[in-house]
Amino acid sequence: MTTLKFPETFIWGVAASAYQIEGAWNEDGRGESIWDRFAHTPYHVLHGDNADTDLDHYHRMPEDIALMKQFGFPYYRFGISWSRVMPTGAGNPNLKGLDFYDLLLDELLKQGIQPKTTLYHWDMPQALQDKGGRANRDTTDRFAEYASHVFERLGDRVTFWSTHNEPWVAAFLGYATGLHAPGICDYSQAYQAAHHLLLSHGKTVQLFRQDGYKGEIGLILNLNGLLPASDKQEDLDATQRVHDETHALFLDPVFKGEYPQKLFDFIGSHQPKIHEGDMELIQQPMDYLGLNYYNTDLVSFDVFGGLNKARLTPYSAPGWGRTDMNWGIDPDGLKRELLYVKENYGSPKLYVTENGCATPDTPDENGFVNDISRIHYIKSHLQGLHEAIQQGADVNGYFVWSVFDNFEWERGYGPRFGLMRVEYDTLRRIP
Repeated sequence: MTTLKFPETFIWGVAASAYQIEGAWNEDGRGESIWDRFAHTPYHVLHGDNADTDLDHYHRMPEDIALMKQFGFPYYRFGISWSRVMPTGAGNPNLKGLDFYDLLLDELLKQGIQPKTTLYHWDMPQALQDKGGRANRDTTDRFAEYASHVFERLGDRVTFWSTHNEPWVAAFLGYATGLHAPGICDYSQAYQAAHHLLLSHGKTVQLFRQDGYKGEIGLILNLNGLLPASDKQEDLDATQRVHDETHALFLDPVFKGEYPQKLFDFIGSHQPKIHEGDMELIQQPMDYLGLNYYNTDLVSFDVFGGLNKARLTPYSAPGWGRTDMNWGIDPDGLKRELLYVKENYGSPKLYVTENGCATPDTPDENGFVNDISRIHYIKSHLQGLHEAIQQGADVNGYFVWSVFDNFEWERGYGPRFGLMRVEYDTLRRIP
């Protein structure tokens, strides 16, 4: 096998989110989040699973960091729970919540692991949702207020920040399809939420600059691949609509200061309300773009296919099957997405902030999984990433999702993405 040589400054890491691993959902002053409310409501999560205890990382954090050290992970991308820091989303911060992240940072640095910190990975305080959530413009200021408390407490040790993880998921799965918290099905709210997510990103970047914090700050988008199912014009147009919603709706504002007008013409009355000066705030210069890539879909026109009149079907490259999420496997798709951003948005600094797969892991009598399929997936995607770098994409790092098996949102504890297996009945970690 050919050895792939990456730049000497290229960074390697693993990732996790707060809600998916921490547990301790109502301890030490943490407030209820939209995902707590959603998971505690019947029929929202498979098998009635919830993240109340989760992996109990809140109490087992030192041993988890020691495992990361043991296996040589140089960077750890972790999320901060907004509900743990700001239980009602406003007012004074919960000092015990900030204390936890203080200790987490100290433990990481003691073990020689560098932190990358994500401010929002979908767990908004329920108290803010009760006031309209992401569809309420006031939430953009509450998010910046939350960020200011986190920067003040942790900014002396964290120099690598993300504002939002996958705002398309938060807006459209949360407010258009109801598949994620807060479980609303309203495209007008979804587009307004998308705008407010971007606006709160811009306000937070502006705050970061004004207060003189050092390091990098950026935004993380999920840019999965899209291929037209045929060369028919109706399929090409459907693919463009889906691409505009998932890609241009977020990339165009942060890099060009505008929304894709063709998409807005198509959605008509669902367009968000935009105030004077919003686009300038959203286009605050950021230091990098994080790109999450998992899979590629074929897109075809379908009159029954929701607002976009589109049907998505998993696509796998020849010789590949599907993952345990029924996602197709298309390693070249990662290369295509990286080069698309390079060629259309001024070749920004990039990190692959999530890439990985859920596989039907079968443990032996000791709990060990012979993880060949996941290893093959990761190697093949690294090949595509390496080719993108060779073709000029400014990719500076790669993070595997996820360091542990964990709560997988509406699918509960079914799919396993972890480099370390978790026995959910005992919470034993098995590399």
